[in-house]
Amino acid sequence: MKRVVLFFAGVAAGIALVFLAAGGIGWPLKFPASQEIATADPEKSGAKHEAPGHIELSDDQIRESGITLAQTSGGMLKRHFLAPGSLIPDADHIGRVSVRVLATVTELRKRLGDVVEKGEIVAAIESREVADAKSEYLAARLTNDLQQTLYARQKTLVETRIVSENEFLRTRLSANDAQIKLDGARQKLFALGLSDSEIADLPNQPPESLRTQFLRAPISGRVSERRVDLGGLIGREGQESELYVIVNLDDIWVDLAVSPEDINAVREGVSVKIRAIGTEDEANAGVIFVSPLLDRETRNARVIATLPNKDHRWKPGTFVTAEVPLSGAASTVIVSKQAIQTIKGTPTVFVRDADGFEARSVRTGREDDDDIEIVSGLAAGETIAVQNTFTLKAEVEKDEAEHGHD
Repeated sequence: MKRVVLFFAGVAAGIALVFLAAGGIGWPLKFPASQEIATADPEKSGAKHEAPGHIELSDDQIRESGITLAQTSGGMLKRHFLAPGSLIPDADHIGRVSVRVLATVTELRKRLGDVVEKGEIVAAIESREVADAKSEYLAARLTNDLQQTLYARQKTLVETRIVSENEFLRTRLSANDAQIKLDGARQKLFALGLSDSEIADLPNQPPESLRTQFLRAPISGRVSERRVDLGGLIGREGQESELYVIVNLDDIWVDLAVSPEDINAVREGVSVKIRAIGTEDEANAGVIFVSPLLDRETRNARVIATLPNKDHRWKPGTFVTAEVPLSGAASTVIVSKQAIQTIKGTPTVFVRDADGFEARSVRTGREDDDDIEIVSGLAAGETIAVQNTFTLKAEVEKDEAEHGHD
């Protein structure tokens, strides 16, 4: 009886041990979580590695990863140096409304900032010299008309022997002298700023208007300065001679200071990229002048480039920096800097093949802001990854780490 009790006690103890081993959760027994992970597929999706340095990716996976491709080619690197400068008005697009006589300002038709057209009347003045010049012209015009009439009549009479040849010659001399005086009076009015139409209309004007002269805009643009007041005395004897300054900003100049070391690389006609300091604005300008002289104080050479400015967003006085291109030898293979990744201290590109990408070590050469020259390791015409190459680098380093633990 005692042996039977011991037997059942042993069976009960065995059942208890099995129950505890099962974690107290009953039947059936469950595997630990670590065993479940071990039995799962480690590569349900994503990149597959057939060997270190090679990444298998399908076309769909490439698109989903945001990786862009490009075919390699040769070309010229955009090498340049930087030159400081500022924007100034184009000297060919600055007009000044001025007078050449002593006068009084009687009318100012434009204010600062107003838009004017070439030939538009912007002001009026009164001057005794203008009145004298107009009167001289009118008198010379009348005298010339009379002398030309007498000359034509004498020419007919001399043919019929009614007047002597000497009298005819004197009449012709007087006619020529009257014509010369008329031409001189007209030229004086031109010098004062009167136009052909204004001169031709003088005989129709009332005498009291002879002292008045209208001033016209020499170019189209905007009024940038007004230098006189209504009723002010202008002209000679130390007085202001300019009424307005008109500027046309459709084109603007870039005034650059280039060091002696770089000036030999600058050529007239080349295009330079202009960037405004403190803003994101940039544009291209063409070099039109390279000074053969160095500034005595700064020891820099002056370079002028012209910049189209139809929308007038570039303002004179703005400080800018210019990227001046440098010439150089062509490169056989040039790639974007975004295509280069450094793996184990070596520049590497990812070359597209039938199954994915090959991580290939290359040797680099010269470079500019965007591109870099490949000296060896890559041929022109091969297709490489350009953007988001850091994802490919991460896959390669992960693959090498896994092989290193095997």
